Amino acid sequence: MALVSRRSRAVRARNWLLSATICENLRQDKNMCGRFRLSRHGKEVAEDFAVEDELEWTPRYNIAPTDVIPTIRQDSVRPVRRFSLARWGLIPYWAKDSAIGFKTINAMSETAASKPAFREAIQRRRCLIPADAFYEWKTLGPKQKQPYSFGMADGSMFAFAGLWDRWKDPNQQTVESCTILTTNANALVSDVHNRMPVILRREDYDFWLDPGISDPARIADLLRPFDPRWMKKYPVSTRVNSVKNDDPECAREITLPEQSARNLFQ
Repeated sequence: MALVSRRSRAVRARNWLLSATICENLRQDKNMCGRFRLSRHGKEVAEDFAVEDELEWTPRYNIAPTDVIPTIRQDSVRPVRRFSLARWGLIPYWAKDSAIGFKTINAMSETAASKPAFREAIQRRRCLIPADAFYEWKTLGPKQKQPYSFGMADGSMFAFAGLWDRWKDPNQQTVESCTILTTNANALVSDVHNRMPVILRREDYDFWLDPGISDPARIADLLRPFDPRWMKKYPVSTRVNSVKNDDPECAREITLPEQSARNLFQ
């Protein structure tokens, strides 16, 4: 029993270190969007997205790649929405192992329809990924980055455009995974990052989820940058840099030093 416990702790430690390394690499990669939050309880999420089944979800403030997250899909038979939990980092059904999932937390909306990892998913396996904010880091110097939170101006929940897939591991256990589509940054995000997640308008949810639509060209117009007039951003603590931190402090707005100096002389 002690040996099993030690092995379990070792596996958890290895997974945490791997996740932390991935997140640090993503923060340095200008083409990646790699952290977000969903700080509502499952019941609130279900009500907001009109999902029939229940979701067991505890508020999360610092969701990172490889974490298991909620996805919302349309039932293949009835026009109702269903929850399904999926690992963040899409593993195509044909993959030899799960390692590819570390490189597929995002899919560029401009090229997803032609990439082997995503082209079938964007035709047949689209989903919503609920959130209430995402984080991006602004480079201030060679070793200095300031994290910012981006969300809706009214603080409401929203949905990323997502894709999902189903893969079987060597033990024939099914693993469901997902990716978040990205697009060019809008005016609010562009001074921090050159890319942003695709945020869908509420009126487009049904069209995006419609299993009868398999031509990517028909949903291409949905993948544009979200209107910045409906969004807000603010700086947050560097606590969010570490995947070990997952609490309300990660989402709390802070005052930057230069803002304090300006206020002093007003």
